[in-house]
Amino acid sequence: QVQLQESGPGLVKPSQTLSLTCTVSGASITANNYYWSWIRQPPGKGLECMGAIRGSGSTYYSPSLKSRTSISRDTSKNQFTLQLTSVTPEDPAVYYCARMAYYRGGSLGSLEYWGKGTLVPVSS
Repeated sequence: QVQLQESGPGLVKPSQTLSLTCTVSGASITANNYYWSWIRQPPGKGLECMGAIRGSGSTYYSPSLKSRTSISRDTSKNQFTLQLTSVTPEDPAVYYCARMAYYRGGSLGSLEYWGKGTLVPVSS
């Protein structure tokens, strides 16, 4: 079965870069018919799709975050990563990596698998 595991620091300070890695097992991130995505949920708010990278390598970003968001991958390790620069006290959230069957304006309707999530506080 497909499994995803987030990893990264437990705390990020304002103005620094948040970096997370998703390790995938049971499927190849180079398969061209899936979108490997990053999703977050701030406290008391709903899920927000931040962006995705397709198996072809094409990337997609939320318009509200694309100026400081970068999604990349390491195919040799079957991993994909998230970098969110210039973090603010409004960025703390639980961050998930996930697989989607399609990407349509950040819709979450095609979620297939996702990790357990990792809580990333931002120190003020």
